[in-house]
Amino acid sequence: MPFSARLARARASLPSLPSLLPRTSPPAAPSAPRPAASRPLAPLPAARVRHLMLPLLLLSAVLLGTGMPAAQAQPLVASAASAASAAPAISYADAIASLKQLQAEQDRIKQQTSTATSNTQIDTADTATEALSGDVDKLIDALKPQRAQIQAQLDVLGPPPAAGAPPETPAVARQRSDLDARRDQFDAALKQAVAQKDDLANLDQQYAKLRRGLLRNQLALRSGSLLGPSFWAPFHSPQQEDIDRLHKFFGQIAAQFSFAWEDGRRLGTVLLLGLAIAIWSGGRRLLERGFAWFCLNRLPATRLRRSALALSTALATVISTGIAVQLLYLAVTRGEALTPALDDFAAKFSELAMTCALIAGLGRALLCTRHPSWRLPAIADPVALAMRRFPTILAALLLVSGTLEQLNRIADTSLQVTIFGRGLVALVVALTIGATLLRANRARAELAAAGEQPEARSTLAGLIHAGVSLAVIASLAALLIGYITVARFITYELVWFEIVLCSFYMLTQITRDAFASLFSTQYRSGNTIKHLFGLDDSHLEQASTLLSGVGVAVLVLLAALSLLTGGFGTTPSDLFDSLLTMLGGTKLRSLNIVPDRIVNAVLALAVGFWLLRSVRRWLDNEFLPTLGMDPGMRASLVTLFSNLGYVLLVLMTLSLLGVQWSSLAWIVSALSVGIGFGLQEIVKNFVSGLILLTERPVKVGDMVSISGVEGDIRRINVRATEIQLSDRSTVIVPNSQLISQNLRNVTMGNSTQGVATLMLTFPLNTDPEQVRDLLLNAYQAHPAILEKPAPSVTFSQLTPDGITLSVTGYVSSPRITASTKSDLLFEILKQLRAASITLASPQMLMIQNAPEAGAAALPAVTGTKPAG
Repeated sequence: MPFSARLARARASLPSLPSLLPRTSPPAAPSAPRPAASRPLAPLPAARVRHLMLPLLLLSAVLLGTGMPAAQAQPLVASAASAASAAPAISYADAIASLKQLQAEQDRIKQQTSTATSNTQIDTADTATEALSGDVDKLIDALKPQRAQIQAQLDVLGPPPAAGAPPETPAVARQRSDLDARRDQFDAALKQAVAQKDDLANLDQQYAKLRRGLLRNQLALRSGSLLGPSFWAPFHSPQQEDIDRLHKFFGQIAAQFSFAWEDGRRLGTVLLLGLAIAIWSGGRRLLERGFAWFCLNRLPATRLRRSALALSTALATVISTGIAVQLLYLAVTRGEALTPALDDFAAKFSELAMTCALIAGLGRALLCTRHPSWRLPAIADPVALAMRRFPTILAALLLVSGTLEQLNRIADTSLQVTIFGRGLVALVVALTIGATLLRANRARAELAAAGEQPEARSTLAGLIHAGVSLAVIASLAALLIGYITVARFITYELVWFEIVLCSFYMLTQITRDAFASLFSTQYRSGNTIKHLFGLDDSHLEQASTLLSGVGVAVLVLLAALSLLTGGFGTTPSDLFDSLLTMLGGTKLRSLNIVPDRIVNAVLALAVGFWLLRSVRRWLDNEFLPTLGMDPGMRASLVTLFSNLGYVLLVLMTLSLLGVQWSSLAWIVSALSVGIGFGLQEIVKNFVSGLILLTERPVKVGDMVSISGVEGDIRRINVRATEIQLSDRSTVIVPNSQLISQNLRNVTMGNSTQGVATLMLTFPLNTDPEQVRDLLLNAYQAHPAILEKPAPSVTFSQLTPDGITLSVTGYVSSPRITASTKSDLLFEILKQLRAASITLASPQMLMIQNAPEAGAAALPAVTGTKPAG
């Protein structure tokens, strides 16, 4: 509901709400209500259709844009500035009087809230609180210029004279004293007004708690089974009191229709009704054709065309319904102000009609049975044909049953009639959604029986299908055992979940497709951006990937906010207020863990983990590869992002739990003691891991050697680093060892080369020059040996056992050293045999004529005899 309408309703419901600020002229006395036929014509309220939900707001923002043109924004700014400059001055006495009236009104609202027993009473108090908050803001806006003016006068006088300086004149001293006193008075008034503003913000939180308490009480109410006679009693034997209340409200509706059907208005009413029907039926088709022509002739032939066609289908349905509802309202009222009951019913009916139009539009857009090639989700044609009528049927049933429920609410019927209406809503919604699932499953089974492959569904789609099925079963079970309110709650939340999910899917597709087409060099937009900013193709790809990722992340947050804070019938203004409350509220006052905060924290933690993992995969697989970074740098950045994300996620979870940061002092103290005794190694490894990720002495993919372990770094975690050995086994090395011990990084630097060295021993009668030439030829012929530095042969040793030659060659990487040495050994052995060159054989010591066991004998060299 717009703030102006809510303010008007609050003042109507609280007639004693005083005028809290000075006015230039006294307000006119309210006149008594007149019959509908004699009421003067009033202008039609602006923005009557004010209730599009968040998915519709997002849908419209993508195609039509959400920014206000500068030509429209400037007059608004100018008018606001002129209004601020024209604000009347307020004296301190008037400010004190206004503050007292504000406090009295706040106390009265608190008293009414303490006795509230229904959502209607809470809504009335909430609306009055918002109106009172606006009055407090006006008072603050009136006090600030006065305080600023006094401060400006003090600045003109300057600071008081210092000690020892000539004193100022008595008139100046008296003026300074008066200004200081007035400034202190206005400061105190401002502080009191701000305190009242904070108290009103706390009242908003109390209203939310009261609503949750009422919801819990309603959900716990067992009113009788759907099959029991008590449930159907309002249908076959209604109470006379309910009949009288419904007749009274229907009388107001009949009087309003009679007023619109009077002579002089009948022709206009007929024309408006006919125009509404024509726009609702034929206007939608014309809009769809216009949007389709634009998409097919003005958008590039990419996936953007398909997603824009789906979006235009949903928008055409919603826009045509919105215009038709506006014309219907104008036909019935003819510009007349309605009674409060009729105005409330008209507002709720228009909200319900737009919601049902959104459901039907999303169903038609996603199933798209007339043009299967335009269909966004991967749904087989027989399955889509089996489901095509159910979104419209669900929307129509929701419109009828929801209207009946609103009639019960406005007429204030008995609890039994209200429960009967809620049960009908839950029954028709659950049966419709269940029939949709059954028809889809039957179509897939028929495809499988015919030998055709049904559409491939992801794990997430399977989980959603299972969750919806369980919700339908739970709703029907609740109806059977007598928990009617629980069944209605489940069905309404299920419908809201489907609206948010379908809107999120469609907007995600069009966001990705829009950025991909915008920055594509195959089309004019990408080439224009490329030449305008001097970018290359890789920069355009990076911008497309980055902006699409940011857009999808924003959509995920909005969808999560909608699921957590919204529900069936939630308006964009309600969701926006919830967002402001979550981001700027004053809930973090104490370490107070309650069940609802635990549920919110768990849900936020799950969504945060999923979002963090999705962004990490997007960075690792899509965005960072476009920057041309090496794998080690990419892994380090992804790890740093993950660590920071987990920290922020933990802090957010603590905030949702209601933990105040000042209340964590005992946790910090406990951690300090733990670090001093048992956590120092963990902290040391954690800090060492951060040093490794920032200074990067080693990175993922480097070949390192430490403490006899040599292998490739595969992953740098927070506590330890994983090193993969040549045999594919993994060694876990604490990060502190990589920082504190001597570490050999074999592959550090781009110019790192490997060395292939072989040492061979030949007999003394071998020609060393011949062997040297043979070894050099073998090294030079191998393709892995580099020309620079050139291979070399070194005469290493000369011993009685033979001569030892060492041959050395360089390869491009240490990783191919082992394979290169193996190839060289094969080739060298082959050439040595061809040249009849043998390697030196080890000498053997042989003892002949060994004495028998137990006899003393001296060892003898071969060919000698023991002395005897």
